[in-house]
Amino acid sequence: MLVSLNWLKNYVDIGMISPEELAEKITKSGIEVDGIEYIAEKSENVVVGYVESCEKHPNADKLNLCQVDVGDDKLQIICGAPNIAQGQKVAVAKPGAVLPGNFKIKKVKLRGVESNGMICSLKELGVEEKYVPKDAVDGIFVFPDNVTIGGNVEALLNLNDAVLEFDLTPNRADALSMHGVAYEVAAILNQPIQLPEEAVEVSDEDANSYVSVEVEDKDLNPYYGAFIIKDLEIKPSPLWMCNYLMAAGIRPINNVVDITNYVLLEYGQPLHAFDYDRLQSEKIVVRRAKQGETLVTLDDQERTLSEDHLVITNGLEPVALAGVMGGAGTEVNETTTTVLLEAAYFVSSAVRKTVKDTGLRSESSTRFEKGIDPNRVKKAGLRACQLLQQYAGGKVLANTVEFDELDRSEKVVEINTTEINKRLGTEITIAEIIDILNKLRFNFEQNNEDFTVYAPTRRGDITIFEDMLEEVARIYGYDNLPYTLPVGASQAGALTERQQLKRDIKNYLQGTGLMETITYSLTNEKNIGKLISPEVQENNPEPIALAMPMTEDHKYLRLSLLPELLGTLGYNQARNQSNLAYYELGPIYITHEKTLTKQPDESLRLAGALSGTWTEQPWQQEKKEVDFYLTKGILEGLFDFLQIPVLFKQAKLPDMHPGRCATLTLHDEVIGFIGQLHPILEKNMDLKETFVFDVNMEKVFAAYSNESTYSQIPKYPSIARDIAFILDEEVLAGDVKATIEETGAPLVKKVDIFDVYQGENAPDGKKSIAYSLLYQHPEKTLKDDEIEESFNEIIETVNSKYGAYVRS
Repeated sequence: MLVSLNWLKNYVDIGMISPEELAEKITKSGIEVDGIEYIAEKSENVVVGYVESCEKHPNADKLNLCQVDVGDDKLQIICGAPNIAQGQKVAVAKPGAVLPGNFKIKKVKLRGVESNGMICSLKELGVEEKYVPKDAVDGIFVFPDNVTIGGNVEALLNLNDAVLEFDLTPNRADALSMHGVAYEVAAILNQPIQLPEEAVEVSDEDANSYVSVEVEDKDLNPYYGAFIIKDLEIKPSPLWMCNYLMAAGIRPINNVVDITNYVLLEYGQPLHAFDYDRLQSEKIVVRRAKQGETLVTLDDQERTLSEDHLVITNGLEPVALAGVMGGAGTEVNETTTTVLLEAAYFVSSAVRKTVKDTGLRSESSTRFEKGIDPNRVKKAGLRACQLLQQYAGGKVLANTVEFDELDRSEKVVEINTTEINKRLGTEITIAEIIDILNKLRFNFEQNNEDFTVYAPTRRGDITIFEDMLEEVARIYGYDNLPYTLPVGASQAGALTERQQLKRDIKNYLQGTGLMETITYSLTNEKNIGKLISPEVQENNPEPIALAMPMTEDHKYLRLSLLPELLGTLGYNQARNQSNLAYYELGPIYITHEKTLTKQPDESLRLAGALSGTWTEQPWQQEKKEVDFYLTKGILEGLFDFLQIPVLFKQAKLPDMHPGRCATLTLHDEVIGFIGQLHPILEKNMDLKETFVFDVNMEKVFAAYSNESTYSQIPKYPSIARDIAFILDEEVLAGDVKATIEETGAPLVKKVDIFDVYQGENAPDGKKSIAYSLLYQHPEKTLKDDEIEESFNEIIETVNSKYGAYVRS
């Protein structure tokens, strides 16, 4: 964005500050100024002259002898410009003048005739050729009739202007307009801002009798406004407008085109003027292009369109690429007398797609792609009507013909003084925040330290607290932020307790022989509902689908780690890797909303999948396959390591083997499951016999205590006693074990199950379970009668509670 300081001064009084100082202040406030360029080097003694007469040079065919009135003198000047003529007002460098490049003007003789000065072209005054109006490229510049003879040309031609080049980040689309820059500079300098009013006198005729507007794709074009201006006179633009356009890098063409470009730069709102008569229709229809449809754009290139492109049509054929470029068939030219002026809001994605496909990029498309102010769309159209009325003699018809479903609401952001100071390390007062918000011209409501800020629609980049935090910080001044380190309970160079615990868990699992995997957080529709832990499933989570998934296999945020983990297992088994044991520690994503309004909850889970041979000793001819108890033992070891009392309870779950599955409970709350996959699922996924586990680590971490414990090494011997009970088949071995531990406490220190038997010599419907009991006292050697008394009490309690008896 090129910003003319002379243009900017129409809206904000920047005082006597130099361009360099202003550029530094703007850069420090967050918008980088890449450079400063001056329109031209300083000239001296160049004034407006009036050509009283223009005759052929007596001794040269291509030279003219001119008598020029410069106000305080009359000069005879020889000029070779092809467009010089009597009655013109031109730029005259008087004798003694200095032009850019230190070119000094002296009295000279040309072909024997004296010449006292020089009639100058814009290039000779330092203006780059690419900005010179077409009619002045090959000759001198002719002033309009209303300039004063003898006046200094520096101000008239804007030669004393400085142009700042902004390097804008994508979020600061507001600074792609002079109004946006004016708001920014006014806030930095704490100056009032004066913007033009869009006052337009309209005729008695109604624009609705000339055109109607129809929008087929309302989601891509929520607002379209059409203004009708009649009786236009196509002519050069006023000098001041040409100057500002040239300073902004745009070559003037004619008053109608220049006005649309001027308003584009002033308001940041692209406009387009159609020659109404060449439109050959009383209808504007905005729609998607038909596949293979063509349009010749203003650059005289034929464009082949697709259904991805939004076009403006006259009801029959395209006349413009929406937001990008108009068509050559309706271009404004010297014969135009009536225009249809378009002011519309096109959605960024639609314009971006057209730009990408066609390779066309314009000042208009750049602004639409980055986002425009919905509250300025119609205002910009009215401003253009005002200027067309004033500088093209146009008659503006009453009423705007429009389609309007545009959302013009402001974003609401809550901020708090204490939180701002906490983030910035500052001591900004409530009064200072009020002052900053007033400088930014943001409406707000205040309740002590709390502010409800209504971000204006021109600032589409402000939506959350952090955006407002940045606004406060940059207007307060980054240089004013204290040079202090953050204060808090952080420990430099150390892991947090949670990070250390995660690392310890990984070390344990890897020590047992499992290998870590990291799978996609995304899964497909077929797997999104599989192998979800029961405590997650009972809350009926909603699958979270991506709006624009890269592939159908990665469309949903996962509700379980296992489907993708099993996919990795199957991938490797298909490549002759049979003995596999994987684990993953990662998040799942949970929400109960069908339509997301906030971020989903992330819950850390630990999942594992084991298959094949666990260990093999060929020499001893020993081989251990992965089974339920091995998988359970890995988790038991983990919970022993963490000192967390997790219990395993038999369960039947979807997609799991009905006889080899259990849930994990902690303080009577389910926190996961373990078991073998159902054979049908194993077959469908082309897996061998596979055992899995899934644990809610958020619950585990909450129960974990990092307090150090110490148990004194026993000084006295221990005594082991074994016992086998005949129990009903439905009695759980774990329940009996818990009863033995409770009854034998405190003498019984450990209870292990070492045998389960069913078969010959065992009654029908019964099973034999053998337990090993370890007796020990920390302060003495136990006597036989003490052990016998405890042992008999255990037998009696188990027998009476479970209808059991001791196996002989």
